[in-house]
Amino acid sequence: MNETTLTTVAAPRAAVLDDAHLGDIHGALGTIRLDDHGERRGLSAKLKTLLAIVGPGLIVMVGDNDAGAFATYGQAGQNYGTHLLWTLLLLVPVLYVNQEMVLRLGAVTGVGHARLILERFGKFWGAFSVIDLFLLNALTLVTEFIGITLSAGYLGLPKAAAVVLAAVIIVASAFTGSFRRFERVAMTLCAASLLLVPIYFMVHPHTSQMAAAFVTPNLPGGSGQLSTVMLLIIGIVGTTVAPWQLFFQQSYVIDKRITPRFMRYEKVDLWIGIVIVVIGAAAMMGFTAAAFAGTHGFGQFTDTAGIAHGLEAKAGKLAGVLFAIALLDASIIGAFAVSLSTAYAIGDVLGMKHSLHRGIGGAKGFYAVYAGLVGAAATIVLIPGSPLGLLTEGVQTLAGVLLPSASVFLLLLCNDKQVLGPWVNGPKTNAFTAAVVGVLVTLSVILTASVLFPNISANAIIDIMAACAVAGVLAAGYAFTRRRTATKEDPIDRTGRDTWRMPPLATLAPAVMSSGKKIGMGALRTYLLVSMILAVIKIIKVAVSQ
Repeated sequence: MNETTLTTVAAPRAAVLDDAHLGDIHGALGTIRLDDHGERRGLSAKLKTLLAIVGPGLIVMVGDNDAGAFATYGQAGQNYGTHLLWTLLLLVPVLYVNQEMVLRLGAVTGVGHARLILERFGKFWGAFSVIDLFLLNALTLVTEFIGITLSAGYLGLPKAAAVVLAAVIIVASAFTGSFRRFERVAMTLCAASLLLVPIYFMVHPHTSQMAAAFVTPNLPGGSGQLSTVMLLIIGIVGTTVAPWQLFFQQSYVIDKRITPRFMRYEKVDLWIGIVIVVIGAAAMMGFTAAAFAGTHGFGQFTDTAGIAHGLEAKAGKLAGVLFAIALLDASIIGAFAVSLSTAYAIGDVLGMKHSLHRGIGGAKGFYAVYAGLVGAAATIVLIPGSPLGLLTEGVQTLAGVLLPSASVFLLLLCNDKQVLGPWVNGPKTNAFTAAVVGVLVTLSVILTASVLFPNISANAIIDIMAACAVAGVLAAGYAFTRRRTATKEDPIDRTGRDTWRMPPLATLAPAVMSSGKKIGMGALRTYLLVSMILAVIKIIKVAVSQ
């Protein structure tokens, strides 16, 4: 008998859509039996539990430092030194709050992000979230394979062979029918991401300069370069807080069979991932800044292959080789996560079996989506004359459009008592997340405008920020007024949280939308539709001109 037969149990009266999502936890570093209800006492027992649980938070965070992130952080370091390091520190609470909410949704509901949106907000938003996620992830996958070609080129390997081999590894790792085997491969790749640390010490950036840049916000270049710097900051935010992360972690938590009982351990897992992603991003900014300081390459970023050559010139061939290997590793991890997030979402919405615990025969549609995306992205990269630059621009545009909508739905779902019961957000989390959504909306508008109007001025960006700030203040005032005049609600009863799970979706009462939420959702729909249409027109024009 195989592992799936031994550990899968019949679905109880709960919302879980695939019974393979119920059973023993088979993590890369340990196992927790379904009938193990004992209290964890002592450091050894708690550590063993953590080792079994660790994975979702670590993989989603390290996967976020993918090929696009290497290019973005490298550009920040090569063009502006360490002046933008402070953005990473500001993103830490954003990363934690966003990903903590989706892991909570996954553990409590047992239903993926896309399916929850479909059931609670209707077919339009459900279809929109899945279609946009599919398009964005498909384009993102292309950028991962671009990273593979750049790495292979520096290492002197045949690019076509490298792309094909990477695609085979990415597909084969998921096609084993064993969740544990897949996670072990993914965790090994996560460990390899630490290659960035020795590169940092080989290049020797100034530690005091790095420390100061972390805590001192700075916009280099003055007002004349404000638009350029702002767009790079938006790129840092976009590559660090990506929409696919929300869909991936929620579904991966479900597939790993993590329940509310292990929420504390999963939060530790998330913090481990955040620490590693910040260390990696800071290392890239630091050693790239040091490698190009005082050279003709400073301020002249081209691509990640150029960074490898710059590191070689500064610290020797080994530094360049380690960077190229780290880039290859990051591209494969990113491809893993992006492909899985799409396959999970489509399987969730269409009601297909969608679990890495199943073999190919038990989840044909799920694996077909996964392999099809990987194969298509690899093929596009290998086609001579493919508009790779245009595809990269398409990724930035779609990410800019999706960024606020993903966070809006996340916030609404985490305040839905039918969905999360005693696990709904508290007032402080809501206030912080609402502020984050406001910032993301502002950045999204700036990014979309910059793609449509490449010569956008600094004054125009300041005007956009001012208009969004005014709108945010008005929205906050409206929300505050409603809370003051509304009937006081009973405090949230948090008792019994560890065993509470969302009931089947069909038994939930319909979601109630206040007039304020309806107005906000209508405005969001209008913005998304207009932005998408304008972005598509812009991309088509660029394609025709080329």
